[in-house]
Amino acid sequence: MAAANLIILYVENCSKSTAFYRDLLEREPDVAAPNFSSFTLTDGMSLGLWTRSSVQPPAAAGGAEGEVAFMLKTPAEIEARLADWTSRGLPIAQPLTTMDFGPTFVALDPDGHRLRVCLFDA
Repeated sequence: MAAANLIILYVENCSKSTAFYRDLLEREPDVAAPNFSSFTLTDGMSLGLWTRSSVQPPAAAGGAEGEVAFMLKTPAEIEARLADWTSRGLPIAQPLTTMDFGPTFVALDPDGHRLRVCLFDA
């Protein structure tokens, strides 16, 4: 079976989104073309950013229909990430709250993609 290893977000401005994720992920992109960039994450997974107007076939919907999740090991790490992202000016769509899976919050990227931070329960 083929393993999925790339998540692609459609963005309005690839350069702006690449700069946002370069800062957020604290790493350089592996690919940085005018309409597409990608960042290696962990365990062979990558995050791609593709300019919406150059996607073929054309994309029909906007950005808030899924989430990129960042799973952390302790509630203190979640609170620290919230403080960090708030200080960077990320819009917070859901303040820190406890849901059935534990503490979580949601921030937004420049295109309105949801960035959920939650507890890793392994």
